[in-house]
Amino acid sequence: MGVSVARIRVLVVDDHRIFAESLAAALAAEPDVDVSAAGSGPAAQRCLERATAEGRRYDVMLVDAELGVLATGGGRTVPAPRGTSDGGSGGGPVDGISLVAGVRSDQPHIRTVVLAEKDDPRRAAMALQAGASGWVAKDCSLQRLLTVIRGVLRDETHLPAALLTGVLRELTAARRHRTESEQLVESLTPREREVLRCMVAGLGRKAVAERLFLSPHTVRTHMQNVLGKLGVHSTLAAVALARRAGVGPAVLTGDVVERGGQPA
Repeated sequence: MGVSVARIRVLVVDDHRIFAESLAAALAAEPDVDVSAAGSGPAAQRCLERATAEGRRYDVMLVDAELGVLATGGGRTVPAPRGTSDGGSGGGPVDGISLVAGVRSDQPHIRTVVLAEKDDPRRAAMALQAGASGWVAKDCSLQRLLTVIRGVLRDETHLPAALLTGVLRELTAARRHRTESEQLVESLTPREREVLRCMVAGLGRKAVAERLFLSPHTVRTHMQNVLGKLGVHSTLAAVALARRAGVGPAVLTGDVVERGGQPA
């Protein structure tokens, strides 16, 4: 009797059809790999959802670093040599980093590897922060890619040696900026933090006033104080700083806002 071989289920996500087809075919030739391919972020999400529903979850997802950048809209699926393929369309473009983050949140058992045409320390750092386990050049050898695939399944992180210094620098800078942003946000009063969270949620002055039971003039004053304390000159800059500090948007469900706490 033959020895049973543990299968590795791989999903290739790339909106360049020729590349995706070639890579899927090469991986499918391996005796222990089952591979499917999707030509867009939404198509990949549908593949993942269907696989989970059928009890055949993917182990590794290979994602194009530039996914969605050149997409013209709609989903497109590359026929898979083995396993599941996704047909049909729907959904707009989803970029590679967002897809990595979404999968990390919804299906943390899946290891993701980003495939890139060029070295980019900043984007590689973003990918790692989003939950990717590896960054590999698209023109690497099949054996190198298989080594990475098997390595990330052992919880290894794979980066090209040439990128390591740049990625560490980017991660250190991101942490420093986050710490500085957190300190600035901590300087706000509780009411100003409420206003900031409303700004992060995209609410304008009138909507914030209605939500917090304040006058538009009072909200205007709070917003000016927020911008001043954060050291920025626009709402967009304040929102960007707030996100770096980990400030989430105000929950917009429901109409009741407590009046307790610091007075307006």
